[in-house]
Amino acid sequence: MLRPSLLLAFVAGAALASAHTPSKDLFDEIYARGRGVETSLKTVTARFTETTTTAMVSKPIVSHGTLAVIRPDRIVLRYSEPEAHVVLIDGPQMTFAWPSRGITQKSDIGAARKRVDKYFLDKNPAELRRTFTIATVTATDPPNTWHITMTPRRSQISQGLARLHLWIDRSTMLLAAMRMDFPNGDSKLMSFENVQVNGTVDPKLFSIDAATQSAPVARSYSAR
Repeated sequence: MLRPSLLLAFVAGAALASAHTPSKDLFDEIYARGRGVETSLKTVTARFTETTTTAMVSKPIVSHGTLAVIRPDRIVLRYSEPEAHVVLIDGPQMTFAWPSRGITQKSDIGAARKRVDKYFLDKNPAELRRTFTIATVTATDPPNTWHITMTPRRSQISQGLARLHLWIDRSTMLLAAMRMDFPNGDSKLMSFENVQVNGTVDPKLFSIDAATQSAPVARSYSAR
């Protein structure tokens, strides 16, 4: 099942586009350049490839699907391969549906979202640096991106997240990929393709009844 910490990464991506301080280094520059994108962002759709690495299996688990976001708080991930299932975040509620296995689970993630907001939402670079050690470099995989590594400095965060990696497209200022490294050595990488912003989003995408709807396959990046 999708970890609630995936929500953290989405919020972190949005936070990267809300700068309030003058440029001082590359990380601050990314904030400043992304501010206009953040204020205009209403909807996002994309194809994704998710790669989960865990000690429980010998090979990474690779899944494909589509993502749709309606701001401020509706997110749906529709997995098409290797088996159709859906993760829907609608406000404080998360629904996980896996029709072929007869699974439908609902959970309240309101408290988790408040914790995420406390450390990420509307934070400027100086405030984020008090919570994370941040390193930013120019990357080539995915192509034409910046790679931002955020290592928690607070035990409240590091107990659930060892490190957060974000790859920001240098042309569009949108999230190209992200990886969460967990304290137990597991990791989850999500790479995004065909990202479209402020387009029309079909409301049916947010219906759990449409869980078997097919989705195109996305190309995977190694994002290392």
